[in-house]
Amino acid sequence: MKVSIITVSYNSAKTIRHTIESVLNQKYENIEYIVVDGYSRDETVKILSDCEPLFMKKAMEFRWISEKDDGIYDAINKGIRMATGDVVGILNSDDYFQDDRVVGDIVEAFMKNDVDCIHGNLIYINPNDGRITRRWISREFSSGLFEKSWTPAHPTFYCKREVYNKYGLYKTDYRIAADVELMYRFLEINRVRSKFIDRKMVVMRQGGISNRGLRSTITITKEMRRAFRENGQHLNLLKYLFFKVGKLRELV
Repeated sequence: MKVSIITVSYNSAKTIRHTIESVLNQKYENIEYIVVDGYSRDETVKILSDCEPLFMKKAMEFRWISEKDDGIYDAINKGIRMATGDVVGILNSDDYFQDDRVVGDIVEAFMKNDVDCIHGNLIYINPNDGRITRRWISREFSSGLFEKSWTPAHPTFYCKREVYNKYGLYKTDYRIAADVELMYRFLEINRVRSKFIDRKMVVMRQGGISNRGLRSTITITKEMRRAFRENGQHLNLLKYLFFKVGKLRELV
């Protein structure tokens, strides 16, 4: 099974080498690694070029482009269209795999289970001192969970490429929650078969676009109401907010 891993970057020179190394270090090597860079003006492109021989040495596919895009979700869609793997996942340019067996465990879960997507657990860290600030412990999907402010941790979400071909890509006119809308569309609306792996898969440095306090929470909530509406459903806002407040327990 071939796994396509997509990293979207923009001026990510401070962190992207660590991200790349976590891909190179995977024991499972049937990986196609794609970086879609948004025309960075720092050293990101040089780092990508410098890493090409490392992928050649491991006989691991590596492709990258650097050009202007219309935002993160447009860039992710570019990567998915470039992908040739059986399975596609997203690894952000300031994230990295928890250990060198993550991709192998993802593949094993696909091989042992008749499913179309996999998700697992996520760790947030303080980018300055590496201290864990949140543990996102997930669970098996069941209908109704999205209305309770539940969603798979997007950096752990690996899905068969054929599912994207069938049910569509990320909606580029969402500011923050296009990833949640896509997973809601796949899991809740189209009943895509899923499997939860109860293991830490990805480490995320805190500070991303969807982790910026009250303002981002308001934006996400508005976009979730829109996601439900566009998929022919109604979001019970009071229930959603009640469970969203409960998620504060995940903070360390």
